[in-house]
Amino acid sequence: MLLKERKTDELVEVIDSEALFDPFKTQLKGRYNAGEELPEPRMFDKADLVFCSNESLPRCWMDPEYRKAEMIRRSGTDG
Repeated sequence: MLLKERKTDELVEVIDSEALFDPFKTQLKGRYNAGEELPEPRMFDKADLVFCSNESLPRCWMDPEYRKAEMIRRSGTDG
């Protein structure tokens, strides 16, 4: 999967898609996708990555408590 680094607009090839989808991980392994020679993989902060359309990554990939408010509302308790 290709994402874009927010601050540089460079394409980033995601090598570790499991880390991308895991909301408990804040970084993932990837590499810049530029030129004919592939650079060495490195760690990228998920907060610095967006889709190629500049859309942010889904909250469920970033926030481990993304459903907490809904669960509290449904249970009628404060957690």
